[in-house]
Amino acid sequence: MSTTIAKPRSSRSSTADAEPRRRRKMKSPYPTWFFLPAGVFYIILFFVPTVASLWFSLTRWTLFSVEFIGFDNYVRFFQEPPLVQGFINTFIYAFVTSGAKVVLGLLFGVLLSSQIIGRGFTRSVIFFPVLASTIGVGIMFKVLLDPFDGPVNAFLESIGIPGPGWWTDPATALLTVAMVDIWKGVGLATLIFIAGMVAIPQEYYEAAKVDGANGRATFWNITLPLLQPATATVVLLSLIGGLRSFDLIWAITKGGPGFTSDVLASVVYKQYQAGFFGLSTAGNVVLFVVVAAIIFPLSWWLNRRSVES
Repeated sequence: MSTTIAKPRSSRSSTADAEPRRRRKMKSPYPTWFFLPAGVFYIILFFVPTVASLWFSLTRWTLFSVEFIGFDNYVRFFQEPPLVQGFINTFIYAFVTSGAKVVLGLLFGVLLSSQIIGRGFTRSVIFFPVLASTIGVGIMFKVLLDPFDGPVNAFLESIGIPGPGWWTDPATALLTVAMVDIWKGVGLATLIFIAGMVAIPQEYYEAAKVDGANGRATFWNITLPLLQPATATVVLLSLIGGLRSFDLIWAITKGGPGFTSDVLASVVYKQYQAGFFGLSTAGNVVLFVVVAAIIFPLSWWLNRRSVES
C-alpha cells in the first residue's frame, strides 16, 4: 500500500494567495450605498445649480420668461467698462491680499514660535480679528477711516498730516479694503504657519546648530523648505478668499466711489439688483471659471513642490 505525502505549500505561494484576499477585503471598508446621501446632496446642491447657471447665462431671463441669446451676455460682460474694471480689480485685490497674508503670516509665525515675552497674548491679539464678523469689521473700519469725522484722520491732522480719503478716493478705495482684509485674515495665516513650524522635528535644528549654521541659514535651509505644505495651504486659502471676496467690500465701499473698488462678486450683485439676471449669471460663471482656472493648476503645482521637498 503506497502512501502519498502531500507537499506543503510554500510560504511564498500562501502569501501570494493571502494578498489578493486581503486586497479584496480592504477594497471597500463601507458599503457603496453609504456614499449615496453625499452623492445626492452633491448633485442637488452643486451639480444641478452649476448646470442651470451655465444654461441661464446663455439666456435673457426673468422670473416669468426665458429667451435664449447664446453668448451675448458674455460679449456684453467684457464690453461694459465697469464690468471689465471689476474683473481687473478682482485680480489686483486677490494677489495683494494673498501675497501680504503669506509674507506677514510667515513673519508673525516665526516670531511667535520663538521664546518671546507675552507670546500667548500676542498670538491671541493677532488671531482675534479672524473670529470677528466680516460685516462688523467692515462697518467698524468705515467709521474709523471716515475722511471727515473718522478718528484716524483726526489723529493724523493733530500731528500735522493731512488725512487721505481712505474709501472715498478712487485711488485708495480698493487698497483700503485690501488693507482691512489683510488685518482680518493674517491671524489665520499665522496660525497655519505656527502649526507647520511646530511639526518640524527639532533634530534638524540641533544638527544645524552642531554644524555651526546661524539663524538665517537655518531659516532658509530648514524652516522655509519644510514649511512648503503650510505655505501651499495659506496661498490657496488666501487666493480663493480674495477672488471670491464680496462682504467686506460691500460693507465698506459698496464698490464705490463709482466702480473703482468693484470686484466680480460685487459687480454680479449689482447686476442682479438692476434686473439683468442673465448678465449677472454670466458673471457668476466667469467668476467660477476664473477661480477654477487659477486654483486647480496652482494647487497641483504647490502640492507637487511640497511632495518633492
